[in-house]
Amino acid sequence: MKRDNPWQTLGTRIVYENSWLRLREDRVIRPDGKEGIYGVVEMRPSVGVVALNAKDEVALVGQWRYAHEKFSWEIPTGGSSAEDAAIIEAARRELEEETGLQAARWTPLGSIDNSNGVTTDVAHLYLARQLTFLQPKQDPEERIVTRWVAFPQAVQLVMDGEITESCSVAAILKVENLRRAEADRVKGK
Repeated sequence: MKRDNPWQTLGTRIVYENSWLRLREDRVIRPDGKEGIYGVVEMRPSVGVVALNAKDEVALVGQWRYAHEKFSWEIPTGGSSAEDAAIIEAARRELEEETGLQAARWTPLGSIDNSNGVTTDVAHLYLARQLTFLQPKQDPEERIVTRWVAFPQAVQLVMDGEITESCSVAAILKVENLRRAEADRVKGK
């Protein structure tokens, strides 16, 4: 169902900008007809990758997340760049940078809107299989460790609230749904 936009933008100014994001402040007429401001964090599209090996283990990367002041286990994620010809290129790059892995088989899992009330970030999710290990090429500001867990354990970590990063939660549950659908097809359901 198409909905009309109840917001009217009167003007825009850039408050802050760096190589990862831009903070925009819009003067608006709100849905209630009153003037106000709306802050928007503009970001390039991002990616998240569920990398499954031949033993049915998923690669989880762990790192300290400054904004939340905690260590976080998650799937390999990251932002796209202007040089990426397609969003899949960002997924390939992030997987290799963070884990040293390359995948021969990629399955798109769709996308999610991250914090769509305040940011333009759309995360494109993938399942990567038929993995080959090279060497990680981590960014200088990252200190990432990788661990392998059985896929069902990763699902349980999501359900227990131990994996909380939005791309990781969505992608792991999408892969679980995909696996169940494939199992049902095999059983002839």
